[in-house]
Amino acid sequence: MTSGFIGAPLPITPFPRRSSKRFVRCSSAAPQPVTAKSKSKLPSFQSHFLHVDDFSADQIRDVLNIAKKLKEEDSLNDPDFLPMQKLALSMVFAKPSARTRVSFETAMYKSGGHALCLGPEVGVNTREAAKDVSRVLSGMTDIIMARLFAHNDILEMAEYATVPVINGLTDYNHPCQIVADALTILESRGSVDGAHVVYVGDGNNIVHSWFELAALIPIRFTCACPKSYLPNMQLFEKVQQMGISELQISHDPTDAVRGADFVYTDVWASMGQKDQASEREGAFEGFQITGDMMRLTNDGKFLHCLPAERGRECSDEVMEADYSIVFQQAENRMHAQLAIMLACLGIGV
Repeated sequence: MTSGFIGAPLPITPFPRRSSKRFVRCSSAAPQPVTAKSKSKLPSFQSHFLHVDDFSADQIRDVLNIAKKLKEEDSLNDPDFLPMQKLALSMVFAKPSARTRVSFETAMYKSGGHALCLGPEVGVNTREAAKDVSRVLSGMTDIIMARLFAHNDILEMAEYATVPVINGLTDYNHPCQIVADALTILESRGSVDGAHVVYVGDGNNIVHSWFELAALIPIRFTCACPKSYLPNMQLFEKVQQMGISELQISHDPTDAVRGADFVYTDVWASMGQKDQASEREGAFEGFQITGDMMRLTNDGKFLHCLPAERGRECSDEVMEADYSIVFQQAENRMHAQLAIMLACLGIGV
């Protein structure tokens, strides 16, 4: 789905309830590539995380490295690993969730904290104003994650919150997913820098967050989509003009995937679009990821943010192939989001 909104990063500022902690911005020195051998060190800073580029390039690199370190050291199964002890996370879900809820809730529980799940009955900006929900939750919990439809709703929550707010997904973007994707790429090839990623499908919120990552870390990213399902082109042009990454739009998925390191797809009809499923299925004819398409890649890996509609955007063969790393990618939501929460709270590990 496209949107007129362009994710301008909010200022990274300390929160009143955390005023005793020192606020530190990362160094402005030239960033080092994200590699498997990079030293993991979590910066001490406090912020919301609403767009990937709310964090600086250095901060994203640090988050990726600490997530990788936590996973490699199996920290979540260490009974002495309790950085979230006595901390509570409010999770607000206007949209259905499997991976988002389980990954945040498990990460909090296994690191000593507690997560509370609030469903659609909360009625953000329907039953109750987003700013009111945000202030109530700020007074009772230490961090907020919200998975909403309208992007403006999470912007409003962040504006009025006195604790960090994390974007668990909106119709505009999905920053937590892309950090998990980048972690998966880091594990797979040893570096995110220079990765050739081809997304095939709807120019939706996943694509917008990949554009945000491309504004920070040099990658080669192509969105192959039908002409009537373009991503936000204003955001595309803005990031392209920055010259950090090589971005392309293609309408020929078979040509686009040639030589790719990673091929990524998503459902053709997202939540709130299921009434358009038949129309979209016709528009996306030829955009299904198949084994033949994967054989055109550079020994590429297959990524999918899930849930997958097998037989539509990807074949069952592709989902089950050795090159499919979608379940590693799904697990990485837990490690990536823990690192994001630690960073937003300014907690070092």
